[in-house]
Amino acid sequence: MDNNKFMRSVRLREASCHGCINCIKYCPTQAIRVHNGKAHIIDKFCIDCGRCIVTCPHHAKIAVYDPLTVINNFKYTVALPAPSLYAQYNNLTNVDIVLNALLKLGFDEVYEVSAAAELVSEASREYIKEHGAEVPFISSACPSVIRLIRVKFPSLISRLLPLKAPVEVAAEIARARAMKTTGLKPEEIGIIFISPCPSKVSYAKSPLGIKKSNIDNVIAIKDVYPLLLPHMKHDESHLRPLSHSGRIGIGWSNSGGEVGGLLADNYLAADGIVNILKVLEELEDEKLHGLSFVELNACSGGCVGGTLTVENAYIAMTKTKRLTRYQPVAKNRLLDNPELQSIYWEDDVEYEPVFRLGNTFKESLKMMSDVEKLTAMFPGLDCGSCGAPTCQTLAEDIVRGDATPNDCIYVLRSNISDLSHKIRALTQGETDSSTNGLSSEDRKLLDQYIKELTSELASFGVPERTR
Repeated sequence: MDNNKFMRSVRLREASCHGCINCIKYCPTQAIRVHNGKAHIIDKFCIDCGRCIVTCPHHAKIAVYDPLTVINNFKYTVALPAPSLYAQYNNLTNVDIVLNALLKLGFDEVYEVSAAAELVSEASREYIKEHGAEVPFISSACPSVIRLIRVKFPSLISRLLPLKAPVEVAAEIARARAMKTTGLKPEEIGIIFISPCPSKVSYAKSPLGIKKSNIDNVIAIKDVYPLLLPHMKHDESHLRPLSHSGRIGIGWSNSGGEVGGLLADNYLAADGIVNILKVLEELEDEKLHGLSFVELNACSGGCVGGTLTVENAYIAMTKTKRLTRYQPVAKNRLLDNPELQSIYWEDDVEYEPVFRLGNTFKESLKMMSDVEKLTAMFPGLDCGSCGAPTCQTLAEDIVRGDATPNDCIYVLRSNISDLSHKIRALTQGETDSSTNGLSSEDRKLLDQYIKELTSELASFGVPERTR
């Protein structure tokens, strides 16, 4: 298996994990198991949505990303701030305040992802207009959504809008302009994205739709946020005019911002991974009609709700709307950006059947039948005590060879109860006449063992009448 194919940035801090099974109940793709008192994330199932980071009460799930010191690895660095960065600050009236602070922090240049978002909005309008018979299309801006569709909803892959994400468009333009300005080689220029979520960290290392990303490193908004504060000067007379994006581009940070750039009415915008799953299921079942576009954001509230941000998502949404109130609709057009070679995907996104049980159709049918039989054997409580999120998931793990029926505490209790009956019958000479020939010393040892076993059965909660 290509390990980079299922790259993930959400990791487990094992020392902090209490094995509490909260994470397995909230993971939308059932990518987590708990065994031997510790959680384990299955790479090929994980889509880096970060929901386990939010729900873990012990902070055992973390996002892995680059430190700010990566700017020292290049001769020239360009910061790509996500538009959700602006919504982290109180009473911000001018985006240039943040952009100038980034230069003072050590970056050589800044290129707004929100500016590139306006180019993607323009390309989206044109593409949907030209392919009107193929609607509805699904946004391809959120890497977690693409990864989710790739592994669970193969019939919807063809509906993904085949456009590069705004951050990739920004990276491509920023590198081209930096090369022209400095005369440096591509590898001497660092394109650093300031991200609201871990999924974009994985995207930079293992992108979908393109062969290789122009993003060199990804740092977290929450790390940059406090460092910018001392450099943010609200005396606008001394600011270098750096902002080149309007209401559409900055609005991409909020749920509904992307569809706002389409200037159309027949759309659906959903945020939060649970809501997204419902929408994708209804799209797959063809229950949604009359739509031309579907915007999906894995994080609640949109990118402002990413796990690498600091502000409450819904307060940040309000801040974004306040900041863009008097902005022009847009400031960027595709014709004015010749550095962008193509805004379309270079590669197809292919279905990855990670949840398929067998290697062949015949084998899969046999294994599915085994799963049904095993699932019927379990109590159907989906309690998670086995370390898997549901009884069916445990059955699938057993069929794959990753678990045993005794992982179910109820099956184990029943088996121990049966064992205790057999041992008692053995000591009473009911099943094997040879026990009548046991010496008194051996019988004492066996009686002691039965007492210990009875005590263990009590600890498992086996009723006394079954011991």
